[in-house]
Amino acid sequence: MTISYNWLSEYLPVKIDPERLSRILTSIGLEVEKMEVFEEVKGGLKGLVIGEVLETEKHPNADKLTVTKVSTGGKEPLQIVCGAPNVAAGQKVVVATVGTTIHPTAGDSLTMKIAKIRGVESYGMICAEDELGLGTSHAGIMVLNADAKVGQTAEEYFKPYTDIIYEIGLTPNRMDAMSHWGVARDVCAYITHHDKKEARPVMPSAPFKVDNQSLKISVSVENENACKRYAGVCISNIKVQDSPKWLQNKLKAIGLRPINNIVDITNFIQHETGQPLHAFDYNEIKGSKVVVNTLPEGTPFVTLDEKERKLSSEDLMICDAEEGMCIAGVFGGLHSGVSEKTTNIFLESAWFDPTFIRKTSFRHNLRTDAATRFEKGVDISNTVSVLKRAAALMKEIAGGEIASDIVDIYPDPQPKQQIVFKFQYLKKLSGKNYHPQTIRNILQSLGFTILREDIDALFLEVPYHKHDISIQADLVEEILRIDGLDNVTIPTSITITPAIEENKGADQLKEKIAGILVGNGFNEILTNSITNSKYFTELELSQTVKLLNNLSIELDVMRPAMLPTALEVIAFNQNRKNNDLKFFEWGKTYKSAEVGKYEETSHFCIYLTGAMVENHWKGKGKPADIYYLKGIVEAVFRAAGVTVSFATGGSTNSLELAITGSANGTRLVEMGKISGKTAHKFDIKQTVFYADINWDVLVNLSLKKKISYTEISKFPAVERDLAIVVPKDLKYEAIKGQLDKLRLNKLQHIQLFDVFESEKLGAGKKSMAVNFTFLDEEKTLTDKEIDSWMNKIMTTLEKELGAEIRK
Repeated sequence: MTISYNWLSEYLPVKIDPERLSRILTSIGLEVEKMEVFEEVKGGLKGLVIGEVLETEKHPNADKLTVTKVSTGGKEPLQIVCGAPNVAAGQKVVVATVGTTIHPTAGDSLTMKIAKIRGVESYGMICAEDELGLGTSHAGIMVLNADAKVGQTAEEYFKPYTDIIYEIGLTPNRMDAMSHWGVARDVCAYITHHDKKEARPVMPSAPFKVDNQSLKISVSVENENACKRYAGVCISNIKVQDSPKWLQNKLKAIGLRPINNIVDITNFIQHETGQPLHAFDYNEIKGSKVVVNTLPEGTPFVTLDEKERKLSSEDLMICDAEEGMCIAGVFGGLHSGVSEKTTNIFLESAWFDPTFIRKTSFRHNLRTDAATRFEKGVDISNTVSVLKRAAALMKEIAGGEIASDIVDIYPDPQPKQQIVFKFQYLKKLSGKNYHPQTIRNILQSLGFTILREDIDALFLEVPYHKHDISIQADLVEEILRIDGLDNVTIPTSITITPAIEENKGADQLKEKIAGILVGNGFNEILTNSITNSKYFTELELSQTVKLLNNLSIELDVMRPAMLPTALEVIAFNQNRKNNDLKFFEWGKTYKSAEVGKYEETSHFCIYLTGAMVENHWKGKGKPADIYYLKGIVEAVFRAAGVTVSFATGGSTNSLELAITGSANGTRLVEMGKISGKTAHKFDIKQTVFYADINWDVLVNLSLKKKISYTEISKFPAVERDLAIVVPKDLKYEAIKGQLDKLRLNKLQHIQLFDVFESEKLGAGKKSMAVNFTFLDEEKTLTDKEIDSWMNKIMTTLEKELGAEIRK
């Protein structure tokens, strides 16, 4: 929500410093996320002065330049070289003196310095309109009226509009604060309570008076569930043109583009009061009849953006005697809107059911300001008063006449919510003792009516603009935010019941693994479980959990895989030149085989891309590869105490060089290189490696392992190396498998440390060098024993794998 300081101040009875106002807004629950200055003209014309050209003479070294003497109110006139063809003595002009920074309409800012132009010194610049940021003309310098005062600042002369803009992070329940008037009401409640003087927001007056009955209109509401109140009035003889400067400035300051006086007034009123309005061209309303109802399923309707949409039978429509004119509360129609030719209008103010509006808005992907407000619930009691204010403004600004009585269809007036509020409940929930009079004052300043009171309770009537207030806890929140959460006394002691730690083993394993990875330069990420369906194939989507009322078109399914959301993070980083990434993440995926049956799976994932070791004076860096990833995965399994066997698994839609790992016959991990097609989908231009571990399976296997300890051996280990020539397609796993079958108890560790290929070895051959570590816990090994084991190893490799021992 965007709030203008100048605009908001018009409704406050006292002047509040912008910084203090920011603190007040945050204190009362309207958190200020950003506070910045708005300038109609960039730089605010600061440093520029009004000058008078006293003399002009031709530049001695340039035909198109003029040397001028310009008075700016100082003791001596300034010598300024000017290239404008229209400069002449006696003109009042805008001068940028030395040290002044100008902000042109197009291009970069420029700070004035003493310059020598073709041999003549120049002490400033006589400015054109576009050089000041006041327009686009560069035909010549800007010549002011003769009554302009020499020495006056340009800021004082032009009075460019400046403002301070607050970006407020509203919670979804705070519809009452989605307007300047609503925010002013809260600020006044704060001032009343904290400054101990009553403050009420002041609404500028705009008297409403019916001028004639020249325009006839018939209104009927056929769907009273979707539209509980509908009001309207006709205005004749308007002139559609640009809005006055004050109105344009207000809209520009909060990020809205002025369109014309009629549309601008409806936008102004919406942001002033929170009530959306819609103006129809009266002459386009067939039969002078307005009907609020739904239309048959599939009815085509062309909206203001010139797109044809197929209506649902649940879309509430504003129709005339023949067809639909507007999707109620969401978006106007192309043919009934206000245009330059419009002279008569029908102005609508209504209360539409939030559920209807929200469904329609999402159904047609029309997330408008009006829909946002209606779907949260507007103040039904304010429908007519807002209509009167808007009509009066249109009469004042567009020169129209109120040409009908107000139509107000409100067949079932809504009663106000009533709540019994107990003082003891406030103490219990807030932890603070409030004086009953303080409670009364805060609630009354927010618009609550006290029907009666007992010694321990208040019987309250909730104002219509507080539709989210329904229980006592809501009232506690209102009191706390106006009084200030910082004013709740922190107790000196806290009584708690010790919690029983659940799932301790899994949490400890998670902490252990995270420590290992962070120690290796990894960063943990946390991505959204809701993602975009466009990332997945039709087959994947057939079992995907879809959202019924997604907040945006980009977030519409629960993720069936972890990879896409992580690739978004990688792409985000790479777009900001952060290319060397080592990430890990715990998360869940979701799928549904049929309605009502859902499956949730926990994952632990690792992502690598870029250089794993940076370039260094001692050597070149090392890029990520499948072996580095496999080593990290093995480190994770070692930390969990789980033994895993690996196998190559071919390519999938997302992975190339795929490797799978299993333990006790259960698939535990899948890893590999992200396919080029998948990387291209996310505009990732470098190789990414990815491992997906089934976390629940890993935890279960880890918790079954019993931890045992052995004394460190007193005897030395002995290492031997062996180089063998084998077929090029033979994998190290095959060698290790054969050695495991020998069951050499003293063989503690096997490590592949070199792979060499050369034509000298023979066609289709390679050399693999393996290190063997032998250890006896009870004695020192002899060369004879080790030679015996090495002979067994060599014999097995020659016989079973056809290996040739290199000597």
